[in-house]
Parts: sequence; structure tokens; C-alpha cells
Amino acid sequence: MAAIPYVKYENVARALEWLSAAFGFTEERRYAHDDGAVFHAEMLTPQGDPVYLAGPGGDYRSPGATGHRSAMASIDVEDVEAVFARAGKAGATVAFPPTDTPQGLRVCKVEDHEGHEWFFSQRLKEAGDAA
Repeated sequence: MAAIPYVKYENVARALEWLSAAFGFTEERRYAHDDGAVFHAEMLTPQGDPVYLAGPGGDYRSPGATGHRSAMASIDVEDVEAVFARAGKAGATVAFPPTDTPQGLRVCKVEDHEGHEWFFSQRLKEAGDAA
């Protein structure tokens, strides 16, 4: 069993482009209405983990528009510094830069173009870890 982040966007097509540029995600599938508006899409992280996107319809407003956030996607990566630099070049808003934690992780958090929070973590080698 796997948990898959499913993130709603006002403009899924734009989100597909942005997530690719900012985080290196690759598009796997997209489904659109007759008018071309994307209502569901699937991407893969550089590590091959899925992330789903949805166009919510109705009176939905993104977290950036409301200032309210109810969820955050957490992604394990091999190089937090590289993800952070790439996200910055794509215009991500920095919530906090790469930081080491007492739990042996290097982490950072950024917000995307619609205000969704993305948390990235990298496991640091511990003294007892094999090389």
C-alpha cells in the first residue's frame, strides 16, 4: 500500500509545467474535458514516486488565494540542496531553507505558485551507516 499526494490546482496544466521545472517531476498522464481543461494528471518524482493533480472545479480557491493551508506534501529526495536550488529558480516561495534536524534529516519547505506547501527531506548518513 502507498500513500499518494493528490493536490488540487486551479490550473492543472500550469501546475504540470511548474512542478516539472521546480522539482523535476515528470508527467505520466493527463485527462482533460472537451474544452481542454485538465481535470486529473499524474506525475512521478525523480525517485519514481507518484503525485496526482486535480482540477477541483466549483468555487475552489487555492491556498495562496485564501491564505489557509490544510495539507502539505512530503517528498523524500536524494539531494535537498539541489531540489531547493531548482525550486528557487522556478520561483518557489521559501518557507524555510535546507536545515539539518536532530532526527538525522536535511529538510526544506517551499510553496508553489498556488501556495501549496512542499516539504523535502534527505536522510543524512549516521556514524553507523554503511557507505
